[in-house]
Amino acid sequence: MAGGRATGPSLPRRWFAIPLWRRVVGGLLVGVLLGLFWPAAAPWIAFVGEVFVRLIRMLVVPIVFVSIASGVTALADPRRLGSVGGRTVMLFAATTACAVSIGMALGLLIGPGTGAALGGAVPHALGEAKSLHDQLIGIVPVNIVAALVEGDMLAIIFFAMLFGFGVILAGEEGRPMADMLQSAGRVLFHLVRIVMEITPFGVLALIAKAVADNGVAVFNNIGWLAVCVLLGVVAQILLVHLPLIRLVARLSVRRFFRAAVDPLLVAFSTASSAATLPVALRVAQEELEIEPAIASTVLPIGASIGKDGTAMYVGLLSIFSLQALGVEPDRSMLAIMLLTGSLAAFGTAPIPSASLFMLAAVLSAVGIAPEHTALVVGFVLPFDRLLDMTRTVASASANLTVTAMVARQEKMSPAGMTDAIPAGDDPVSRAP
Repeated sequence: MAGGRATGPSLPRRWFAIPLWRRVVGGLLVGVLLGLFWPAAAPWIAFVGEVFVRLIRMLVVPIVFVSIASGVTALADPRRLGSVGGRTVMLFAATTACAVSIGMALGLLIGPGTGAALGGAVPHALGEAKSLHDQLIGIVPVNIVAALVEGDMLAIIFFAMLFGFGVILAGEEGRPMADMLQSAGRVLFHLVRIVMEITPFGVLALIAKAVADNGVAVFNNIGWLAVCVLLGVVAQILLVHLPLIRLVARLSVRRFFRAAVDPLLVAFSTASSAATLPVALRVAQEELEIEPAIASTVLPIGASIGKDGTAMYVGLLSIFSLQALGVEPDRSMLAIMLLTGSLAAFGTAPIPSASLFMLAAVLSAVGIAPEHTALVVGFVLPFDRLLDMTRTVASASANLTVTAMVARQEKMSPAGMTDAIPAGDDPVSRAP
């Protein structure tokens, strides 16, 4: 209007225009300041943190079931069900199990969760331990509805995988159900986005209470957790991927990682395996000279199930959670956590901080109550963006590693992939 003042974007628009991670960091800083300088206010906003924790608990079961079931049905593509698909799934299962083991070992060795203050959570006392026989039998649910209601994660994972295979075996008649699962996954993705918009306020309330109760010492555990994540990524690449590249894929390690720099950088900057896929496809075909039929089959599967970084993080965070809750794991618990963590990592959905939601599957299997798991999620979530960027590097490295191994084993890559190629003919060495 003439003579009137120009108005800018409304306050809500300006708020949502800020990237979520920045809003979360802002909520974190405000919570710290509030807890330090006005601790009496923390109890008044504690209900916001409680609502946030309940929303996380609400999403865990549907995310676990839909993610795993839809992930299984996604392998129904005929190109993915041959020998290439079989080798790919088996190799990713092996690297995933190694990643969970590395994460758990680092957690036990360094103890990042010891003494953590999870918003006032008390040490969790476990009931009488089940025998190994009862635990294994309990994987098969008598009543899946009861398992869903009770949050019995091992039973839910088992039924979800079985359900997904049933959809595949149904063929064309199962196609509507497969489409429905994919659609449900997309709906859940948007539902998580809605819940994530509340994250800055939930984080503010949870951190304010934690700082008011315990001071800034609460951040010591997060620092050690970040150190463990970095060590875990380095260990997974050096101890698992590097030997596989050299001994199984028969590639020069130096050449492989020179070619992999771009995908690894994209993985770190985006914290997304899916976003890394186009770059990884180009590198695999043009610089590692892997047959396009192999690369275009293995890498998309890897973007769905090749989650070495997530697997390592789930194993590490499970130990972190037990330490924070004052639980001393025995061998039986560690074995169950290894199995459940590997399965949960396979079914991790491509949604923000999905590994934190999958944590419930692991902890529930060893008797940790959902409300305690949700407190761990609320405690770690403010810092998860940087941790997510770091661990995605291991997942991107795993995808290229498995692709190179499958190409070698299927004998579909040209001879130029091996180290026998003269240095002057190496396309990587000729690259500017």
